[in-house]
Amino acid sequence: MITYRYYLPGDESGIVSLWNECLPKDPLTQQRFRNLVLLDANFDPKGLRIATDEGQIIGCMYAIRRLLPMIGIDLEPENGWIPFFFVHPSYRKQGVGEQLMKAGIEFLASEGRKNVFFASYAPNYILPGIDEEAYPEGYSFLVKQGFEKQYSPVAMDRSLVGFAPSVDVLELKAQREQEGYTFSTATDKDLYEVIQFANAVFNPDWGRAIREGVLQGLSLHRILIAREGETLVGFCIYGGYEGIPDRFGPFGVDPSQQGKGLGKILLQECLRNMRAEGLHGAWFLWTGEKSTAGHLYKKTGFEVTRKFHVMKKLIN
Repeated sequence: MITYRYYLPGDESGIVSLWNECLPKDPLTQQRFRNLVLLDANFDPKGLRIATDEGQIIGCMYAIRRLLPMIGIDLEPENGWIPFFFVHPSYRKQGVGEQLMKAGIEFLASEGRKNVFFASYAPNYILPGIDEEAYPEGYSFLVKQGFEKQYSPVAMDRSLVGFAPSVDVLELKAQREQEGYTFSTATDKDLYEVIQFANAVFNPDWGRAIREGVLQGLSLHRILIAREGETLVGFCIYGGYEGIPDRFGPFGVDPSQQGKGLGKILLQECLRNMRAEGLHGAWFLWTGEKSTAGHLYKKTGFEVTRKFHVMKKLIN
């Protein structure tokens, strides 16, 4: 008999085991589940919904809302997220997923949420959205549940084997330095400024990634910054998310400074540093394929490796 409940201590290994059976292209370790879910400051057991059959976990769906603001006091009171869901193949098309989704939506609605997103939750998202190619059943399920596509970020990868900065970028760097720009690795005196810059100019999740990355052992030589005189105008990092050294980003240049090739310089400097560490590749999960950054990545040799759909559902 199938029963439904929320997370109880001791469910962890069953959840991870079922995850790896249902989502084979995105396996998860027990440690990553602990770090990204159980230790998340926003974790609430009532949002982690479980389906069991004779004590065996056969389905799982995770709904979450903010208990701790990303920055300031903004709890995004109208927004909730569903970072993941999965049902054992033998139990699909029997209403298990629908029941889990209903419970998750009811949980978010009871907390006053009006918008539910799959799966653009920060800080601890595992994937930006649904990969339709990898999980067509999952995408169809979301559509049937009333979710609508918002946008489609892409993941990109680049081999670093044989990488060296291009001659034109080295020449451009020399020109910009003559104009008063500097490009360097960060030191302690830069940290507050670069975190505030990331928060204010781009996204609070970027500032959080830098701050928490350093607290978790991110070496400052993996943070590159650009300045015009004393003014910080750009940065990029690698190894900041979960301590994975070949994961690139975040990365940004002040919009008022764009068009000067500063991003191109920072990106190639960063890739050179990654190669100097012996890394064989660079990758990231989330950018707009047709955005300014997306075009820069492609010109620098990155290729699209996955595409995701961020989905949204309105609830009462």
